[in-house]
Amino acid sequence: MTKIDIGNIRNVAIIAHSGAGKTSLTEAILFNAGAIDRMGSVEAENTTTDYEPEEIDRKISVTSAIGYCDWKNTRINLIDTPGFINFIEDTRGCLRVADGAVVIVSAISGVKAETEKIWKYACEFEVPRIVFVNKLDKESANFFMALGELEKSFEQEAIPLNIPIGEGENFKGVVDLISMKAYIYQNGKAAEVEIPSDIMNTAQENRKKLVEKIAEADDTLLEKYLEGGELTSDEIIKGVKEASLTRRFIPAVCGSAALNIGITQLMDVILLCLPSPEEMSRISPIKGMHPKEGKQIERKPLTTEPLTAYVFKTIADPFAGKLSIFRVYSGILKADSTVLNATSGSKERIGQVFHLLGKKNIPAQSVGPGEIAAVVKLKDTNVGDTLCEEHHQIILEKVKFADPIISYAIAPKTKGDEDKVSIGLQRILEEDPTLRFTRDEESREMILSGMGQVHLEVALEKLKRKFGVEVLMKTPKIAYRETIKAPAKAQGKYKKQSGGRGQYGDCYIEIEPLPRGGGYEFVNKIVGGVIPQQYRPAVEKGIVETMKEGVIVGYQMVDIKVTLYDGSYHTVDSSEMAFKIAGSMALKKAVQDARPVVLEPVMKVEVVVPDETLGTVIGDLNSKRGKVQGVESQAGGNQKILALVPMSEMLVYANQLQSMTSGRGLYSMEFSQYEELPAHIAQKLIAEREKRKEEEH
Repeated sequence: MTKIDIGNIRNVAIIAHSGAGKTSLTEAILFNAGAIDRMGSVEAENTTTDYEPEEIDRKISVTSAIGYCDWKNTRINLIDTPGFINFIEDTRGCLRVADGAVVIVSAISGVKAETEKIWKYACEFEVPRIVFVNKLDKESANFFMALGELEKSFEQEAIPLNIPIGEGENFKGVVDLISMKAYIYQNGKAAEVEIPSDIMNTAQENRKKLVEKIAEADDTLLEKYLEGGELTSDEIIKGVKEASLTRRFIPAVCGSAALNIGITQLMDVILLCLPSPEEMSRISPIKGMHPKEGKQIERKPLTTEPLTAYVFKTIADPFAGKLSIFRVYSGILKADSTVLNATSGSKERIGQVFHLLGKKNIPAQSVGPGEIAAVVKLKDTNVGDTLCEEHHQIILEKVKFADPIISYAIAPKTKGDEDKVSIGLQRILEEDPTLRFTRDEESREMILSGMGQVHLEVALEKLKRKFGVEVLMKTPKIAYRETIKAPAKAQGKYKKQSGGRGQYGDCYIEIEPLPRGGGYEFVNKIVGGVIPQQYRPAVEKGIVETMKEGVIVGYQMVDIKVTLYDGSYHTVDSSEMAFKIAGSMALKKAVQDARPVVLEPVMKVEVVVPDETLGTVIGDLNSKRGKVQGVESQAGGNQKILALVPMSEMLVYANQLQSMTSGRGLYSMEFSQYEELPAHIAQKLIAEREKRKEEEH
């Protein structure tokens, strides 16, 4: 039987923009709770949750990591999430299983675009959250400025539960506004002292604000307060908890993760303000579907209920096998048991079960409702799958991750390693649902797509480290298309006499443009037997193959209607091959007279930028031949630009946008339509094709 009472569990995601201090905060919490015996740092490259070499090199989290600790008889499961824009879909996947979140806001830089995006994810999953204003020890830190920006960005009131004693190099402790006690820190240890006189007024004002906010929500308390009565400490604590769970206001605390100041207060606030799995199930009930009957099922977070577990992360390990990390919602998952993967329909053998502390695996005999754990070597289980009992089947709703926004062609450094690349990447794709790996039939290139250039670089570094394959990254070929703008006619005649049986095929075709997206149409208008029936499909075959190869720049032809209307044949020398060649010749000739043009893919782009960079970003989009369709105001002093931009101009946009907006801009794009490529650019493509042809000969 599992030993952890569900009321004493907190599943907490630590979320924020990159560099806000999520990993440092996770480290400080684990240290204060005694889960680790020394506090590492990102700079020293020895933290518990940033252990992948790619994270250590870049000094950013590129993947979520799990840790746990026990604090005041409560198990806190921590999920240290990425904040860098390329990796925040992973954060979204983790919020699916979190019951609460600590949102870090920097006392220096305030709220960034990534934080706003992650905040929306937390809203999507109805996750209650508290705010930790970090880095108060840094120069120009400002607690109340950060809170003001927070309220403006998220359009919700932030109420401090504590305030800092000093800021910048003078930051040394916090005042607890519930107990009205002050704590000064030395070497991570807090000593209770009197509230300093210079901040007493600020403390009293903010406590009054807190008490008023709590009284407003309860008629009895409001009456008591208005009649001059003081709210008891228990009434304030109860009111803070209720406000947090209903998201009436944002409870805010402050400190410095790096200096371990204010962390134990934060840990107490986590226990107070964030819900247990039991409380969360009342806010957001555990619902799923029966895979065969299609009816909705609800589960209670009890050990007596049938097993329901959701796999939210996998880690590919070439030696230990795939590690599947899951959260149990109901029932008990035991080591050495068999469960059903209701998503794939296959049975899975559970060997050992582990709790995770960074890269350490701590064995467990069983795990119950609300617990987060891992198992190895599940054969048919991926991110988003539900594990359950065979006789009590249920599928929980899985997270739909965003589609990739950038693609690169990749090729192995060593010839003959194509299969190793493919096998290795398939394993890495299992742990990262936002990556895509395809083969482009047109260009015959291997294409890797992801959320940004850094995302792809990290994936290829993992490929090299885990599977021993090195690859080169290059910009993929753009999928241009060719078409025509006017009708034209041409004859294709193939005649070859060289002793013995010759070759003879002769056809007349007319081509005309179809509307954009019209594809291809073939009309057989042959009257009588000028071309016998058995040779007519060969003419079309020659035309279709030539359309695939392209006529002017070597890209597929589209939106063309071809009519075969005349021709001639030879009773002895004609053959399917001859008519196929004749069809190809006719199309090539006709295209030259039909005002051929090159089409380029145009993307529908959405860019969210701070107000102050709007002009710069619009100017840049215009310089990329973009057409701005509109601008919409967003919360938090941001603007959303809607534009149509040629794909060729967007291949390295992620880096450019980051530079223009100091990392605060976000964008997404999807294919919109094909449009005519300007003639001067088309001429360059034609010249490049001619050059390639010469080099090949």
